[in-house]
Amino acid sequence: MAHPQITDQFSHVSTWVFDLDNTLYPPSVRLFDQIERRMTDWVARSLSVSEAEASRLRALYWRDYGTTLAGLMEVHGADPHEYLVEVHEIDFSALEPDPALAAAISALPGRRIVYTNGSAPYARRVLEGRGLAGCFDAVYGVEDAGFHPKPRRQAFEAIFARDGCRPEVASMFEDDARNLLAPHEMGMRTVHVAPDASPAPHIHHHTDDLCAFLGRCT
Repeated sequence: MAHPQITDQFSHVSTWVFDLDNTLYPPSVRLFDQIERRMTDWVARSLSVSEAEASRLRALYWRDYGTTLAGLMEVHGADPHEYLVEVHEIDFSALEPDPALAAAISALPGRRIVYTNGSAPYARRVLEGRGLAGCFDAVYGVEDAGFHPKPRRQAFEAIFARDGCRPEVASMFEDDARNLLAPHEMGMRTVHVAPDASPAPHIHHHTDDLCAFLGRCT
Protein backbone atom coordinates (compact mmCIF):
# COMPACT_ATOMS: atom_id res chain seq x y z
CA MET A 1 0.00 0.00 0.00
CA ALA A 2 1.39 3.40 -0.98
CA HIS A 3 2.10 6.00 1.68
CA PRO A 4 -0.12 9.04 0.92
CA GLN A 5 2.55 11.64 1.76
CA ILE A 6 5.12 10.08 -0.57
CA THR A 7 2.55 9.46 -3.30
CA ASP A 8 1.46 13.09 -3.21
CA GLN A 9 5.04 14.29 -3.59
CA PHE A 10 5.43 12.28 -6.80
CA SER A 11 1.93 12.78 -8.18
CA HIS A 12 3.19 15.38 -10.68
CA VAL A 13 6.06 13.23 -11.97
CA SER A 14 5.77 12.01 -15.55
CA THR A 15 9.47 11.31 -16.23
CA TRP A 16 11.53 9.09 -13.93
CA VAL A 17 15.30 9.44 -14.36
CA PHE A 18 17.64 6.82 -12.89
CA ASP A 19 21.39 6.77 -12.49
CA LEU A 20 22.94 3.36 -13.15
CA ASP A 21 25.95 2.33 -11.05
CA ASN A 22 25.17 1.61 -7.40
CA THR A 23 21.61 2.79 -8.05
CA LEU A 24 20.04 0.11 -10.23
CA TYR A 25 22.21 -2.56 -8.66
CA PRO A 26 23.38 -2.75 -5.03
CA PRO A 27 26.86 -1.48 -4.11
CA SER A 28 27.61 -4.94 -2.71
CA VAL A 29 27.95 -6.19 -6.30
CA ARG A 30 31.12 -4.04 -6.48
CA LEU A 31 30.91 -3.75 -10.24
CA PHE A 32 32.46 -0.29 -10.18
CA ASP A 33 35.53 -1.65 -8.41
CA GLN A 34 36.41 -3.40 -11.66
CA ILE A 35 35.93 -0.18 -13.61
CA GLU A 36 38.14 1.77 -11.22
CA ARG A 37 40.92 -0.78 -11.64
CA ARG A 38 40.67 -0.48 -15.41
CA MET A 39 40.64 3.31 -15.13
CA THR A 40 43.83 3.21 -13.08
CA ASP A 41 45.48 0.88 -15.59
CA TRP A 42 44.44 3.14 -18.47
CA VAL A 43 45.77 6.27 -16.77
CA ALA A 44 49.06 4.58 -15.82
CA ARG A 45 49.66 3.32 -19.34
CA SER A 46 48.45 6.39 -21.21
CA LEU A 47 50.28 8.94 -19.07
CA SER A 48 53.31 6.75 -18.36
CA VAL A 49 52.97 7.10 -14.60
CA SER A 50 53.11 4.61 -11.73
CA GLU A 51 50.04 2.75 -10.55
CA ALA A 52 50.03 4.80 -7.34
CA GLU A 53 50.16 8.08 -9.27
CA ALA A 54 47.48 6.86 -11.67
CA SER A 55 45.22 6.01 -8.74
CA ARG A 56 45.81 9.47 -7.26
CA LEU A 57 45.00 11.19 -10.54
CA ARG A 58 41.90 9.06 -11.06
CA ALA A 59 40.49 10.15 -7.68
CA LEU A 60 41.65 13.76 -8.12
CA TYR A 61 40.02 14.17 -11.51
CA TRP A 62 36.79 12.57 -10.27
CA ARG A 63 36.71 15.08 -7.41
CA ASP A 64 37.64 18.17 -9.41
CA TYR A 65 36.03 17.50 -12.80
CA GLY A 66 33.06 15.25 -12.03
CA THR A 67 34.57 12.15 -13.64
CA THR A 68 38.06 10.83 -14.24
CA LEU A 69 37.37 11.01 -17.97
CA ALA A 70 36.48 14.71 -17.80
CA GLY A 71 39.81 15.45 -16.10
CA LEU A 72 41.73 13.36 -18.60
CA MET A 73 40.09 15.19 -21.48
CA GLU A 74 40.61 18.63 -19.96
CA VAL A 75 44.18 18.18 -18.75
CA HIS A 76 45.59 15.64 -21.19
CA GLY A 77 43.34 15.73 -24.27
CA ALA A 78 42.42 12.07 -23.84
CA ASP A 79 40.31 10.28 -26.47
CA PRO A 80 36.98 9.58 -24.71
CA HIS A 81 35.86 6.88 -27.15
CA GLU A 82 38.89 4.68 -26.61
CA TYR A 83 38.74 5.22 -22.86
CA LEU A 84 35.04 4.37 -22.49
CA VAL A 85 35.39 1.14 -24.43
CA GLU A 86 38.40 -0.06 -22.48
CA VAL A 87 37.33 0.79 -18.91
CA HIS A 88 33.92 -0.86 -19.37
CA GLU A 89 35.29 -4.21 -20.57
CA ILE A 90 34.52 -5.95 -17.27
CA ASP A 91 32.96 -9.13 -15.92
CA PHE A 92 29.19 -8.72 -15.53
CA SER A 93 28.57 -12.15 -14.00
CA ALA A 94 28.05 -10.73 -10.49
CA LEU A 95 24.81 -9.09 -11.65
CA GLU A 96 21.59 -10.93 -10.91
CA PRO A 97 18.09 -10.27 -12.26
CA ASP A 98 15.77 -8.45 -9.86
CA PRO A 99 12.17 -9.19 -10.89
CA ALA A 100 10.75 -7.15 -7.99
CA LEU A 101 12.69 -4.06 -9.04
CA ALA A 102 11.72 -4.60 -12.68
CA ALA A 103 8.05 -4.72 -11.67
CA ALA A 104 8.36 -1.61 -9.50
CA ILE A 105 10.02 0.40 -12.30
CA SER A 106 7.56 -0.84 -14.91
CA ALA A 107 4.66 0.25 -12.70
CA LEU A 108 5.80 3.88 -12.68
CA PRO A 109 3.47 6.08 -14.73
CA GLY A 110 5.05 8.00 -17.60
CA ARG A 111 8.47 7.91 -19.19
CA ARG A 112 11.39 6.06 -17.58
CA ILE A 113 15.01 6.72 -18.57
CA VAL A 114 18.53 5.84 -17.46
CA TYR A 115 21.22 8.50 -17.43
CA THR A 116 24.76 7.48 -16.46
CA ASN A 117 28.26 8.94 -16.50
CA GLY A 118 29.29 5.63 -18.03
CA SER A 119 28.68 4.78 -21.67
CA ALA A 120 25.28 3.82 -23.05
CA PRO A 121 26.49 0.40 -24.35
CA TYR A 122 27.84 -0.38 -20.88
CA ALA A 123 24.55 0.70 -19.31
CA ARG A 124 22.59 -1.62 -21.57
CA ARG A 125 24.74 -4.58 -20.53
CA VAL A 126 24.12 -3.78 -16.87
CA LEU A 127 20.39 -3.52 -17.48
CA GLU A 128 20.41 -6.87 -19.24
CA GLY A 129 22.24 -8.45 -16.32
CA ARG A 130 19.69 -7.04 -13.89
CA GLY A 131 16.69 -8.09 -15.98
CA LEU A 132 15.73 -4.42 -16.44
CA ALA A 133 16.33 -3.98 -20.17
CA GLY A 134 12.63 -3.77 -21.00
CA CYS A 135 11.78 -1.30 -18.23
CA PHE A 136 13.12 1.89 -19.80
CA ASP A 137 12.15 4.09 -22.72
CA ALA A 138 15.68 5.42 -23.26
CA VAL A 139 19.26 4.96 -22.05
CA TYR A 140 21.75 7.84 -22.11
CA GLY A 141 25.47 7.77 -21.45
CA VAL A 142 28.07 10.48 -20.99
CA GLU A 143 28.63 10.51 -24.75
CA ASP A 144 25.05 11.71 -25.21
CA ALA A 145 25.88 14.79 -23.11
CA GLY A 146 28.87 15.67 -25.29
CA PHE A 147 31.11 14.04 -22.65
CA HIS A 148 30.12 16.65 -20.08
CA PRO A 149 29.60 14.68 -16.86
CA LYS A 150 27.23 14.86 -13.99
CA PRO A 151 27.27 16.88 -11.71
CA ARG A 152 27.60 19.68 -14.32
CA ARG A 153 24.28 21.32 -15.04
CA GLN A 154 25.08 21.55 -18.74
CA ALA A 155 25.25 17.75 -18.82
CA PHE A 156 21.73 17.41 -17.44
CA GLU A 157 20.47 20.14 -19.76
CA ALA A 158 21.92 18.34 -22.77
CA ILE A 159 20.33 15.01 -21.85
CA PHE A 160 16.96 16.51 -20.98
CA ALA A 161 16.89 18.55 -24.21
CA ARG A 162 17.69 15.42 -26.19
CA ASP A 163 15.00 13.43 -24.41
CA GLY A 164 12.38 16.16 -24.27
CA CYS A 165 12.26 15.79 -20.49
CA ARG A 166 10.69 18.67 -18.54
CA PRO A 167 12.55 18.88 -15.20
CA GLU A 168 9.58 20.37 -13.35
CA VAL A 169 7.63 17.13 -13.88
CA ALA A 170 10.58 14.76 -13.41
CA SER A 171 12.39 12.98 -10.60
CA MET A 172 16.04 11.92 -10.30
CA PHE A 173 17.29 8.81 -8.49
CA GLU A 174 21.04 8.85 -7.84
CA ASP A 175 23.61 7.34 -5.47
CA ASP A 176 26.06 10.28 -5.63
CA ALA A 177 24.57 13.14 -3.60
CA ARG A 178 26.50 15.83 -5.48
CA ASN A 179 24.82 14.73 -8.71
CA LEU A 180 21.43 15.73 -7.31
CA LEU A 181 22.25 19.43 -6.89
CA ALA A 182 21.67 20.44 -10.52
CA PRO A 183 18.45 18.39 -10.83
CA HIS A 184 17.14 20.08 -7.67
CA GLU A 185 18.01 23.52 -9.05
CA MET A 186 16.21 22.62 -12.27
CA GLY A 187 13.03 21.77 -10.40
CA MET A 188 13.21 17.99 -10.18
CA ARG A 189 12.24 15.88 -7.20
CA THR A 190 15.46 14.27 -5.96
CA VAL A 191 16.02 10.88 -4.33
CA HIS A 192 19.37 9.84 -2.87
CA VAL A 193 19.78 6.06 -3.21
CA ALA A 194 22.55 4.98 -0.83
CA PRO A 195 23.18 2.92 2.31
CA ASP A 196 23.70 6.10 4.37
CA ALA A 197 21.81 9.36 4.17
CA SER A 198 23.54 12.61 3.22
CA PRO A 199 21.17 15.30 4.51
CA ALA A 200 21.28 18.37 2.29
CA PRO A 201 18.79 21.00 1.09
CA HIS A 202 18.96 19.67 -2.47
CA ILE A 203 17.92 16.14 -1.46
CA HIS A 204 14.19 15.59 -1.00
CA HIS A 205 14.27 11.89 -0.11
CA HIS A 206 16.75 9.20 0.89
CA THR A 207 16.36 5.45 0.57
CA ASP A 208 18.58 2.41 0.98
CA ASP A 209 15.94 0.22 -0.73
CA LEU A 210 15.02 1.52 -4.18
CA CYS A 211 12.46 -1.18 -4.88
CA ALA A 212 10.54 -0.53 -1.66
CA PHE A 213 10.70 3.24 -2.17
CA LEU A 214 9.31 3.03 -5.69
CA GLY A 215 6.44 0.98 -4.35
CA ARG A 216 5.55 3.91 -2.11
CA CYS A 217 5.59 6.46 -4.94
CA THR A 218 2.49 5.35 -6.83
